[in-house]
Amino acid sequence: DHQSPPSARCRVLSPFQVTLAHLTTSFMALGKTPHGRKPTETISFLVAILTYVNFATLILWGHICELCSRLIGRRSWGTPPVIKGYAPLTDDWEAFYTRNVYRPIRDCWDRPICSAPNTWVDLMERRSNDYHRTFMVEHKVAQRALNFGSYNYLGLGGYHESITESVIDTMDTFSVGTASSRWGLGTTTLHRDLEKMVARFVRKPAAIVYGMGFATNSFTIPSLVGPGCLVVSDSLNHASIVVGARGSGAKIVVFKHNDPADLERVLRKAASLGQARTYRPWRKILIIVEGVYSMEGEICCLKEIVELKKKYKAYLYLDEAHSIGAMGRTGRGIVEHLGISPADVDVMMGTFTKSFSSVGGYIAASQDVIDHIRSVSIGENTSTAISPPCAMQVLQSLRLIMGEDGTDYGSRILTRLQENATFFRRELEMMGLDVLGDEGSPVIPIMLYMPAKIREFSVQCLKRNVAVVVVGFPATPITLSRARFCVSAAHTREDLEMALEVIREVADLLLLRYHTRDGLQRVSS
Repeated sequence: DHQSPPSARCRVLSPFQVTLAHLTTSFMALGKTPHGRKPTETISFLVAILTYVNFATLILWGHICELCSRLIGRRSWGTPPVIKGYAPLTDDWEAFYTRNVYRPIRDCWDRPICSAPNTWVDLMERRSNDYHRTFMVEHKVAQRALNFGSYNYLGLGGYHESITESVIDTMDTFSVGTASSRWGLGTTTLHRDLEKMVARFVRKPAAIVYGMGFATNSFTIPSLVGPGCLVVSDSLNHASIVVGARGSGAKIVVFKHNDPADLERVLRKAASLGQARTYRPWRKILIIVEGVYSMEGEICCLKEIVELKKKYKAYLYLDEAHSIGAMGRTGRGIVEHLGISPADVDVMMGTFTKSFSSVGGYIAASQDVIDHIRSVSIGENTSTAISPPCAMQVLQSLRLIMGEDGTDYGSRILTRLQENATFFRRELEMMGLDVLGDEGSPVIPIMLYMPAKIREFSVQCLKRNVAVVVVGFPATPITLSRARFCVSAAHTREDLEMALEVIREVADLLLLRYHTRDGLQRVSS
């Protein structure tokens, strides 16, 4: 039930104790295959130890600096003021991590752009005079960089004549926003058309659309399950799924990432024991997985999961945020990619923020389920409806992908995306980099591990005009930092080859070739 006993809830751990807990947990995982890696790929014991030592040294130095600050009566930056009789409002460990680990490399994130998120982006000039505590943005372009950070999978984020002109025209008819929820006066003909188009595209009887991708999960899951229900969730599911499951009041059980055997263990136990204390059968069991996991680039073992959900009479909720429009011969997601019938997935979720270069998300299911969600979801009756121009962006993108614009452009960009993703992944693997995920996924992470390499990889790539996203704790486990490349259909072969040459240079500079004999020898030296 995810609630600790009163004695445990009242116990307050110091930042140092929490630090030891994080490092101990990471060390216990040493030797296990990191999530998203093929079983044949194992990381060097030496590299793992160096990563732990790197983090331990950094955290220990942070504790020493803060201890010295307290001894001289000076409060460290970001430390919450102590109010007598009150506990700190912010979490000690996360505040400590922000001050001593995140702040020194903060310039790797939140870089402002002043262009469309197309193949190339214009980055604005930004500087800090107080060691990354604050930034001042200059209103001028600092540089133009090749974009591998945006989820612009189909390359529709820039100007496209048939799409952009329709979006501009929509603002003349419907305005920018609806200023109302769907239950009020927020439903336009565009919203109805979009829901019908989405349902037809994913081959489900009905669909409902939301104005925010995160809210699509966090608002819908509580509409489907509640107390007396069981949610069986993949351990690496997105935060929106976690928030929605926790808000539902249902019992949550996590199974090992993308592990059908562990999922069956959980389902067998749930079916045989029922609810805690009463041993009554669960009202319903809902399995929640993602099509493509955004931090791993890994494809879900959907065939095996569908078999298990049928065997144990559970429902299946599939998040296709990173796979809809990007996977499958006609862009219909992981279901099409793996040859599974849409009827085998009870609830299909997706977002419009990736392949469709818009905002919002959708839920597609049977007509009865969609009617139920409309009547009880707080996202339907309290939040503002999706912006009409954004709805038009999705509508026109879907028409293009489905070939209803009278051209074959949609099929060509789907083919190009798959070719680009396959080529880029294979080249990275041939370099000896530690590449996660599965072939065909447009999300391609490479492992950095050590905290010092997070900032340096981002900075060195940007110096060579390649913009890439680097990811660390808390988005990933504390010792599994990585860089994540999002490949687009808009990238030309010349763009990819240029990026690969830059990555090759930076990998040699930072000793990232963990899967070559020469690379490991250089790391050890």
